[in-house]
Amino acid sequence: MTTALLGISPNDLTSFRAAHELPEPVGAPRRSPAGLVGNTPVLWIGEPFNPPGRGFWAKLEGCNPGGIKDRSALHMVAAARERGDLAPGAPVVESTSGTLGLGLALAALTYGHPLTLVTDPGTEPLMTHQLRALGAHLDVVVEPHPAGGWQEARRSRVRELLARTPRAWCPDQYDNPDSVAAYAPLALELMVQLGRIDVLVAAVGTGGHSAGVARTLRAFNPRLRLVGVDSVRSSVFGQPAGPRLMRGLGSSIRPGNVDHAAFDEVHWVAPGEAVHSCRRLARGHFTGGGWSVGAVALVAGWLARTEPERTRIAAVFPDGMHRYWNTVYSDAYCREHDLLAGVAATDPDEIAHCGERTVERWTRCAGVTVPEGAAR
Repeated sequence: MTTALLGISPNDLTSFRAAHELPEPVGAPRRSPAGLVGNTPVLWIGEPFNPPGRGFWAKLEGCNPGGIKDRSALHMVAAARERGDLAPGAPVVESTSGTLGLGLALAALTYGHPLTLVTDPGTEPLMTHQLRALGAHLDVVVEPHPAGGWQEARRSRVRELLARTPRAWCPDQYDNPDSVAAYAPLALELMVQLGRIDVLVAAVGTGGHSAGVARTLRAFNPRLRLVGVDSVRSSVFGQPAGPRLMRGLGSSIRPGNVDHAAFDEVHWVAPGEAVHSCRRLARGHFTGGGWSVGAVALVAGWLARTEPERTRIAAVFPDGMHRYWNTVYSDAYCREHDLLAGVAATDPDEIAHCGERTVERWTRCAGVTVPEGAAR
């Protein structure tokens, strides 16, 4: 469209350009939604979330079309196609509580595969509607597994569907090394954006992004410290599994992708503590996300206060706020589950080893070991 059609004379445009510095474009136009994945921004989380002069850098993976797991979904599907494990047009079947489902919907659209996602009643209504709108077929399990909870119930259902669906393929994000490899680009982006990273804080569920990002960052800085953030009642680091409100971190099974030996310490966080952290982020920094973001920010903020000055801390925020409108950001939901009562903790409890006792609130352990029965 010409300046004449806009009612702007060439002289006016020249004067405007002389008086204003026009911004550089933030990215090239894309012809595919998959091209929008990656190169997510980094935001300084200082005051008021942290004390004056202290803070950490947050990698905002919620700026991907679906969240952090867009990266792993696209990479796992592409790698399986290249190896011949996934034939053109063959069905993809996987278990998800939400974020991986969005990534797989994007991968299914990109590569032309029908997609079935096995979910459970705890999947948020917004996520359910969104996944269906994106073309996924949802298969909802109705009873948790007696030992492995909803996760194992979903995985059992996936096995049933695979057995009766010719040519179907499952990414198996819990044990697929391609899920780990998918996060090397995220680490490289952080290196370009921050230059030096001393401490990485990451939520741990399936184990993919903590292992993949740390492995790549340690190629640049072998002394990088990796701090894992888990949920109470999660078995990932050897605590007993139990019913959990929080999704996006923690597990009732032992994912093979979790690199236990890579962690320097682990923190377990309770739901009310994550909610408080999420809401402080939203009010003070116009950013936030779900349970994992709140838990990661809580731990990263504590490290920013307690680590030596000039320690550069990077925290991965896996998603954004919108899907949690009726949980984390709902006063009614939080009151129903007693998540708003009490004074928020400023420091974690400490245990010497991960199995010392069952934890129910924010707790730190600097003696991370490989739990019995975990993949090595």
